[in-house]
Amino acid sequence: MRCAPRVSSEMDVSNSTILLTLTFLFFVPCSKPLSDYSNLVYKTCASQNVNHQLSQTLNSVFQELLAQSAQHKFFKTTEAVNDEAAISGLFQCRDDISTQDCFSCVNMLPQMSNTLCSGSIYARVQLYGCYIHYQTEQLPAESKSTNLLHKECGDPAVDYIKFNDLMEEAFLTLQTGILNSNGYYTTNYKSVKLMAQCQGDSDTCHCSNCVSHALQLATEECAASLSAQIYLPTCFISYHFLPNSRPGNYLIQSTAKIAIFKLRDILNSKAKMYCIHIN
Repeated sequence: MRCAPRVSSEMDVSNSTILLTLTFLFFVPCSKPLSDYSNLVYKTCASQNVNHQLSQTLNSVFQELLAQSAQHKFFKTTEAVNDEAAISGLFQCRDDISTQDCFSCVNMLPQMSNTLCSGSIYARVQLYGCYIHYQTEQLPAESKSTNLLHKECGDPAVDYIKFNDLMEEAFLTLQTGILNSNGYYTTNYKSVKLMAQCQGDSDTCHCSNCVSHALQLATEECAASLSAQIYLPTCFISYHFLPNSRPGNYLIQSTAKIAIFKLRDILNSKAKMYCIHIN
């Protein structure tokens, strides 16, 4: 006697397997693919091009930066062109990407720089995961560290007052964190993810000042935006609201606002005293 196939049981197992697989995929944290790290954010180029001698030195600088990117996330070098000129170059990766991803990201930059800036005597190419900057030492130093190089502002918040209250507190948390860090700090504050990073050779004083100014620019340039990226010559900051979160859920009471303002004054005083001490 032939047994009838147990179709319903097989279907139950199949459905359970699919459900388990989907559940697993839903909860597995996904790392950002390298293609995202290689996305162009912005570029700045000088109108003047390098001559043959400068071009040879620039290629040498590129080779040194590429070699160092296999082991480091920040490196800066200077090579002489002749007795009167030199080329300085640096790269930096986001601190939250792996060394391997940093190496892959940096290796895209020289070709992109040549393509986007066509042998310019000054260039800065910023990808999502890394950037490269070079200039001839005959030129004045790169624009002041407080100058805005690039900004990206997201969609506006619906309730500006509640949003502004929350961001006051979130920005203060980021300022406190970067002052007590090694130049990189990221945090999830309530419904907001924030990040700040300074150029690798910045001291604590200059890093803190740069981030404070970037946050001020974020408030001015991206007022009430649910996300923002602010790039200055020696630091950048970003923030965005986490999925399924609402700024209105975190309304800050008036007593908390007073505490925030007092803590901000204390933080600013601490930063100023630190800078005076090291100078």
